[in-house]
Amino acid sequence: MAKTITARYLETPDGVVDYPRIRVGDDGIVLSIEGGEAGTETGETVLTSSFLDIHIHGAMSHDVMEASASGFAEMERFLATCGVGHYLPTTVTAPVDETLQAMERIARHIEATSHSAADGHAIPVGIHLEGPFLSHIKRGVHNEADLQKPDIALFDRFQEAARGQIRLMTIAPETPGALELIEHATAQGVRVSMGHTNALASEARAAIAAGASSATHTFNAMRAVDHREPGIVGVVLTDPELFAELICDGIHVAPEMVAVFARCKNIDRVILVTDGMSATGMPDGTYRLGNFDVQVREGHATARGVLAGSVITLDKAVANFARFTGTPIRSMARAASHNPAKMLGLQERIAIAPGRPANFNRLSKDGTLIETILCGKTVAERVESIAAV
Repeated sequence: MAKTITARYLETPDGVVDYPRIRVGDDGIVLSIEGGEAGTETGETVLTSSFLDIHIHGAMSHDVMEASASGFAEMERFLATCGVGHYLPTTVTAPVDETLQAMERIARHIEATSHSAADGHAIPVGIHLEGPFLSHIKRGVHNEADLQKPDIALFDRFQEAARGQIRLMTIAPETPGALELIEHATAQGVRVSMGHTNALASEARAAIAAGASSATHTFNAMRAVDHREPGIVGVVLTDPELFAELICDGIHVAPEMVAVFARCKNIDRVILVTDGMSATGMPDGTYRLGNFDVQVREGHATARGVLAGSVITLDKAVANFARFTGTPIRSMARAASHNPAKMLGLQERIAIAPGRPANFNRLSKDGTLIETILCGKTVAERVESIAAV
């Protein structure tokens, strides 16, 4: 028997629907979407698409470089409680053989995973290759000994091991051979993001001309802005077509700089990510990121004296972004759903339309996640151990 989902607002790629009435069939597929009239919904809740996290290394003590099938399943159940319906397992720089093995394992998991989220799991929709083609100067926590010069043959080995599942690659555009690799990867349909980079503004623009379409965790592991050489950040903030990730935990980027970012950047090109690591959802302690240990204390994840990912969840990042910028939550939510899907060319996967799975998040006026609905079914409430930053 069909059921009806209502709210005060429904945020779609085409705009906001007031007082929506969404009919959902027993199979979890949307039958119809109609706008209603005032008084049909007394609350101020907002319905959005379930989130898509394109930059996440792990959660619940599981790291994607090492996770087993059961580890992935536990992580994906947790992500669903945080509003995430789809995600890109993200690698970290490691020896080539370890990366190849990780690619094979992640690809097997993606192929074995149902494309339906009816069982309350987030669904992996590809791989984000972060490293090894990064800047030595701006490598962050990535192991310097394992960094590689951009190399088309090596990228092809990674993609072959991943059975074509690499959808996004982070690269430092100023490194020798980067532009050629950007052109090569883009021609295969892989989206390229500029990150862990000391690029000048001219080098960033050259990468965009070669096909780069996004920037990885803006401000972090990037050349700082200078009034005479704005560098890559200046390009990220002023290029109206370039997508840009942001880690909005209040640690990686100060709230004031988040506000600056929001004033400069077209909201339709903002992508909120977590850069979450295996400690996400867990208490303070020592956890793994790839093949090294990370210490987590009071929301800070560090290794080798620098930040090593985060422990924020994507629903918290959305709420923070709205709070730091004073923007209505119904506008901010697209930065964690429609925008990353558009950048990856996966709009169909999270489309809000009849005939598509009923995957929604219900948010309060202040951005608190109230309910996640995947294929028409409410996901169990989140565990109390989720880190809130």
